[in-house]
Amino acid sequence: MSRIYLSAPHLGTNEERFVQEAFSTNWVSTVGPNIEAFERSFSELMGGLPCVALSSGTAAIHLGLKLLGVGADDDVICSTLTFAASANPIVYQNARPVFVDSDRASWNLDPDLLAETLEQRARRGKLPKAVVVVHLYGQSADLDRIEAACQRYDVPILEDAAEALGTHYHGEQVGKRAPLSMFSFNGNKIITTSGGGMLVTRERAWADKARFWSTQSREPVAWYEHRDIGFNYRMSNVLAGIGRGQLEVLEERVAARRANAFRYREAFADLAGIELMPQAPYGRHTNWLSVFLLDEVAFGATRDDLLSALAAEDIEARPVWKPLHAQPVFASCERVGGGVAEDLFARGICLPSSSNMTAEEQSRVIEVVRRVARNARSASSVGGTEGAWTASVS
Repeated sequence: MSRIYLSAPHLGTNEERFVQEAFSTNWVSTVGPNIEAFERSFSELMGGLPCVALSSGTAAIHLGLKLLGVGADDDVICSTLTFAASANPIVYQNARPVFVDSDRASWNLDPDLLAETLEQRARRGKLPKAVVVVHLYGQSADLDRIEAACQRYDVPILEDAAEALGTHYHGEQVGKRAPLSMFSFNGNKIITTSGGGMLVTRERAWADKARFWSTQSREPVAWYEHRDIGFNYRMSNVLAGIGRGQLEVLEERVAARRANAFRYREAFADLAGIELMPQAPYGRHTNWLSVFLLDEVAFGATRDDLLSALAAEDIEARPVWKPLHAQPVFASCERVGGGVAEDLFARGICLPSSSNMTAEEQSRVIEVVRRVARNARSASSVGGTEGAWTASVS
């Protein structure tokens, strides 16, 4: 049996055509028709907002924070339940991350905790320079409430939509409302450019500045003149060709991932101890990854038992993100709450969610989960839960 991946790239024919055009015309560096067309198409998706194609989502966050003026000794609030790349650029700017817990309704940044934190910091005269709001696993954060809290204190938002291309909030693609937002095109995302990201701004001048910084801040003169520190952050014309083809089938990719999640939900409806990630009522969850929580007592086996059983069948699954406040590299950073994110990490499992996963492959995943549950119940009925793991993999 072939390996079932957590979130595999899903490529078509147009990507190859656009990449071949880059090769045949010799536009293989960080300028060219594919970059221009990809940015233009992405801008249309974002309602005409200026867009800058970059080498990674991390680069987009970094330049976004720089545009917001984040610098040494500033504080930046960030969701704690996310990948490290959401917070690493804060440190690149010599600023301090402040991690705020999740709410259970969406698993995203808790709007009430954020409001309390901003109020307390306002009294201390130590408001953050910005707030990085993550849209986790394809589900939008509660932007109305988060924006209301930030606007009260004039604190700008940067939307980390790395996992949320195609995600809607009240009918609109996320990333349109904040001053700055970013998307990732890593190989495991809804669409891919192999590696890459997009910075979206509300200001044309900001897009121009980000594009300038991303090409080593070279001044427009005949010789190499640099008056500002720059970065090698621009996307290549070759990879932008992949992005052009991928963007054309975005809705198909979203539909496939949502169908995966729906099938998991139906398949596990009768199993005790499984609670799928909630679908917030205010938007469209793309289910970039299909995620559920495991109640180990009700289910009869542990999270790690289930992960091991899936791995034994060559099925890739993983825990949810480890909260950043619990990561050793951020141990000295301030945190607000954390208990919700810690519980989600302790009990959460991400299942294979590729848009090109076949029905047969998903059936394999479902059968392993159901088998572990059956064997755990059988073991407990003949002598308690001890030995349930041995039974689950037999």
